Amino acid sequence: MDIFNLGEAILSLLEVVFGFWNGQVNMVFELLGQSPTSFKGGGPWGVITGIEPIFVAVGSSLVVLFFVIGFCSESVDVREEMRFEVILRMLIRIGIAQWLVVYNVDIMKAIFTSVGNLVGLIGGSEATQVTIDPAQADIIKNLGFVESLVFLILAVFLSLIILICGFFLIYNVYFRFLKILVIVPFGSIAYATVAGNRGVSATSVQFTKYFISVVFEAVTMALAIILCNTFISSGLPQFTGDYADWTKTLIYLGEMTFTVALTVGSVKGAQSLTSKALGL
Repeated sequence: MDIFNLGEAILSLLEVVFGFWNGQVNMVFELLGQSPTSFKGGGPWGVITGIEPIFVAVGSSLVVLFFVIGFCSESVDVREEMRFEVILRMLIRIGIAQWLVVYNVDIMKAIFTSVGNLVGLIGGSEATQVTIDPAQADIIKNLGFVESLVFLILAVFLSLIILICGFFLIYNVYFRFLKILVIVPFGSIAYATVAGNRGVSATSVQFTKYFISVVFEAVTMALAIILCNTFISSGLPQFTGDYADWTKTLIYLGEMTFTVALTVGSVKGAQSLTSKALGL
C-alpha cells in the first residue's frame, strides 16, 4: 500500500460525510411524514389543543360581529334586504361560519394526515440516498500524492459545508412545524369572517391559502431533496469527458458542494415555491 496515496482517506471521509447527510435526510423524511399532532410525541399539539377552545370562543363571538358589519355594508334599504331568500342566505352564511370556527381543526388534521402519507410515498424511493459515483471513487483512489493532498483539504472543506447544511436542513423542517402550530389556533378567528361580506371574508381565503402553502411545503421539500441527491449521485457532467483525472475530481467535489447548498436553499424556499406553483 502506498502510504503517500491519500485517495483512500479522501474516499473514507466522503463516505462518512455522505453517511451523515443520508442520516439527516432520513430524519427529515421521517419528520415531514409526521402529522403535527404527533410531532415530539404530541406535546406541542397538546398545548395547542388546550389553547384552541379560547380561540373558538373568541371566533364564535366574532361571527355575529362580522355578520353585522357585512350586513350593514351591503344594505342600502333595510326593507328591500328583508326578502326571504336574502334572510336564508344570511342564515346559511352564519351557519357555515360557525361550523368552520368549531371544526376547522378537524379539517386541518385530515389534511395533515394526507400530506404526511404523500411524503411517505415519495420518501420511500432509494433516490433519497446519496452515494459516490463508482467512476469518481476510482479516480479519487488513484490520485497522486500532491493531487490527493490538495483534494484532501477540499474534502475537509466540503465536509464542513455538508455538516452545516445538514443542521440547516433540520432547522427548516422544525421551523415548518412551528409555523403550522402557531397558525392553527388562528383558524377559528379567520373563519369567523365568513359571516361577513366579501371584503371581510377575504381574510378566511388568505388564511386558507397560507395554511395550504405551509402544509404542502413538506411535499416540495421532499421533491427538492430527492432531486438534489440525484444530482450528487449521478457523477460528472458529460462535458468533462476529456479532462484530466484531477480536474474531474475537482469538478466533482465542487459540484457536490454546490448541490448540497442548493438543497438547503430549495428547502428554505419551499413555501414560496409551493405558493407560486399552486397559485396561492
